[in-house]
Amino acid sequence: MAKGARDTIQSVPRVSQDQLDARRSEILAAARDCFARFGYEGATVRRLEDATGLSRGAIFHHFRDKESLFLAVAEDDAAAMVETVARNGLVQVMRDLLARAGGSEGDTAGWLGTQLEVSRRLRTDPAFAKRWTERAAAIADATRERLQRQREAGVLRDDVPVEVLTQFLELAYDGLVLHLATGRPPGELSRVLDLVEEAVRRA
Repeated sequence: MAKGARDTIQSVPRVSQDQLDARRSEILAAARDCFARFGYEGATVRRLEDATGLSRGAIFHHFRDKESLFLAVAEDDAAAMVETVARNGLVQVMRDLLARAGGSEGDTAGWLGTQLEVSRRLRTDPAFAKRWTERAAAIADATRERLQRQREAGVLRDDVPVEVLTQFLELAYDGLVLHLATGRPPGELSRVLDLVEEAVRRA
């Protein structure tokens, strides 16, 4: 290889992993809003380009295709949920969601939009439902494990099986998502969540 060619190659700046991770996070945030606004089908590649400010080549350098991008958005949200559940419980996830509802509309709409799109595709797309089973199980497992730790610590009521309490909290979460997604005002939902939390604690 000629010296000039070597110098040209060596002068190309290398992109650090931190920079790649930051760009990936930026794409996920913009894509989340796009999926929330237009749904999976309506979030065309052109709209994703407009939302991210990047070309399709730049977007799909990080994600294989639109399906992979949506899954990454949903998995990112699911991972955040698992982390919060493991640390503070599913009721805290609900409190965080309620806090978003009182904050910026875009933040709430983006997160809710992802949840609702996941729910829709679970009903209509068997292949997606199969891929999503593992993520949903991780959230349920984290909830169950935290409840078990609380029971062992004497904080959780002991007259109801942990599995039933897990399902109770999951239903409360699903109901909160539906309530906020329909645009109804939060009202006294903070007090409702207090009641949910009291319901699983030892009297």
